[in-house]
Amino acid sequence: MEKITLQADSVAKPMGPYSQGIKTHGGALLCISGQVPENAQGDLVGAGDFRVQAVQVMENLKAMVEAGGGTLGDIVKLTIFLTDIRNYKVVSEVRAQYFEGVYPASTLVEVSRLVQPEWMLEIEAIAMVER
Repeated sequence: MEKITLQADSVAKPMGPYSQGIKTHGGALLCISGQVPENAQGDLVGAGDFRVQAVQVMENLKAMVEAGGGTLGDIVKLTIFLTDIRNYKVVSEVRAQYFEGVYPASTLVEVSRLVQPEWMLEIEAIAMVER
């Protein structure tokens, strides 16, 4: 599958490891529900430690896209929900460890809470996987 970064001259360049837009050709659409900082047994990972939670969420995203026959490189869009916007820098650092080349398009928002109060973030993704 081919991924092309979209960047309009009239739109500011990204401030971090993401793309303003992605264009793809071919492939199957894979939608991944919001991943949270829990392991396969449903136990919280990294209670009170944002970086540990962010790594667990990225590992969960990786596992889900692989279950769909793809890789992290096939992810074209992320939506990141943080309960504290001050963790933006850390989530950007963790995200940069998992993606290279053409970064996914991304939206990041602060929310007042997630389903479980101990969760500090949740990330959902869209991927295009070659058939």
